[in-house]
Amino acid sequence: MVSKNLEIADVFRRHGAAYRWAHDGHLDRVQRRVMSAIELCRTAALGGHTEVCSDCGLIRCAYNSCRNRHCPKCQGHARAAWLAARQADLLPVPYFHVVFTLPAPVAEMAFQNKEVVYTILFKTAAETLRTIAADAKHLGAEIGLLAVLHTWGQNLHHHPHVHCVVPGGGPSLDGARWVGCRPGFFLPIRVLSRLFRWLFLAALQGAFEAGELSFFGDLTGLAEPDAFAAKLRALRQIEWVVYAKPPFGGPAQVLAYLSRYTHRVAISNSRITEISEQSVTFRWKDYRHHGKTKLMTLDADEFIRRFLQHTLPDGFHRIRHYGFLANGHRAAKITLCRKLLAVPSPGPIITANVVAACAPAVSPLDTCPCCGGRMITLAVTSGPRPLRRPTWYDTS
Repeated sequence: MVSKNLEIADVFRRHGAAYRWAHDGHLDRVQRRVMSAIELCRTAALGGHTEVCSDCGLIRCAYNSCRNRHCPKCQGHARAAWLAARQADLLPVPYFHVVFTLPAPVAEMAFQNKEVVYTILFKTAAETLRTIAADAKHLGAEIGLLAVLHTWGQNLHHHPHVHCVVPGGGPSLDGARWVGCRPGFFLPIRVLSRLFRWLFLAALQGAFEAGELSFFGDLTGLAEPDAFAAKLRALRQIEWVVYAKPPFGGPAQVLAYLSRYTHRVAISNSRITEISEQSVTFRWKDYRHHGKTKLMTLDADEFIRRFLQHTLPDGFHRIRHYGFLANGHRAAKITLCRKLLAVPSPGPIITANVVAACAPAVSPLDTCPCCGGRMITLAVTSGPRPLRRPTWYDTS
């Protein structure tokens, strides 16, 4: 099957039954629900409605979406609404993009203990940034940050890392003035890397002592305290990757960036180029060769396995806010920041670039695709409730 409109759903509909049969004892509840949700998304099985254009008379059937956060077709509206809500948080200062990546040995532990280790990753990345920023030798300010968890690389292998978007400055520790970073420079990467490693391993040791970690397969031996301690000693000897990208040009660029990253799934439908009886072919960027775009063909069973390893536990939030952007006091802190910067609250800054990044999600659903007229609902067909119905702000 070669088409410009291939989807993850096509892979599951064609190969999902065989995968379920072959891996019946190893699929967990979340993975099974994700497969079913994507297969049924925007089909008659979930119900929908029939509508007609009031101008040209076009009739079409619109089926309900599954609203599962792992479905590549269901992220657009959530992303657009989330971005609109985030506009008021943006400040007229440079923004920096810092990425914290787990070493491969830790990623193996994370795969078997997703909720515990991913939570440690979030907390220690945020604590690292806030601790170094608060140090008078570096910035001496309270910063805020937004963190987004990604668990995949371009080839769909397990590669957990957190993207942090950070305003370049913050209120002084006494709240009396705004402290901005130096032009083009936020915080020293080597210092961030060392503190991140120390904080993460300390938290991982605490989770082990509390009995919160489980190991199986090739990692079974790590359940022994001596083996786990030896593993941590080895991890203290390697460099941990913290990467800082160049600063954004302004708040509009921050929104455009967030529109691409916040509600992303492991692979988009647009990257799939071919589905056969045995395999799936997709595009990927090889960053070891300067981001060159290549084609990768995987056995269908392996493709599904790689996709499903990025499912997240129920209720786990993959977008989190810290510092002066934390949910509990965000509004008051943002007001203080604007007062210290002597700037008013911003108007809407959703630009054409941001709209394009969200398309077709922000396109009006009641507009005729042929003439632009208004679509009117004729009839509603019932179906089972979607397998997961989060509210638009659910970023778990």
